[in-house]
Amino acid sequence: MNIPQLQVMTTKAMIGLSTQRSIQEIEQPSATLDLQQPQAKMSIQTAKSQLSIDTTEARADMDLMSSSRRTAEVAHYAQSTLLNGLERRAQEGRELMMIENGGNPLSEIAKRAYKQPYSGLSVNFIPSHGSVNVSFEPGQVDIQVEPQQVINNSKANKPIHTYTPGKVTTEMLQNPSIQIDWRV
Repeated sequence: MNIPQLQVMTTKAMIGLSTQRSIQEIEQPSATLDLQQPQAKMSIQTAKSQLSIDTTEARADMDLMSSSRRTAEVAHYAQSTLLNGLERRAQEGRELMMIENGGNPLSEIAKRAYKQPYSGLSVNFIPSHGSVNVSFEPGQVDIQVEPQQVINNSKANKPIHTYTPGKVTTEMLQNPSIQIDWRV
């Protein structure tokens, strides 16, 4: 027995896709640097130290005096010698005036006049201790520093960005179809 048959034939649809990729480019330029550092302002003020050495007394101990001091010393010596001489002569005159009291004033006066004074032996250190006067005033240093701010004129550059979008195109490579057939 022959039964009629239905025969269905289909063809699938085929779609073709073609793509074109997107293009993205990013470029970052370097920053523009402009930095300046001004020099700091600095001032230095000094007061000199003062050293004073007075050797006047030490030089006098070594018999190296200035002319004014030597003159003053000689004048003082002459004055004291004159006064001592006047005193001695006045004393001798009084002794001679009182000759009537007895004794031999002339021989006593002669003994005193020509008697050698006793000279002692002593050690003297030249110059004497403390004859050099030293004074020192230390100096001072005043340093003032004023730092200066950094001048920063740097700027960041924006990135360079280019973008080309991609494309997708479709096309029908094979159209769908259905064929129905009867067979007996």
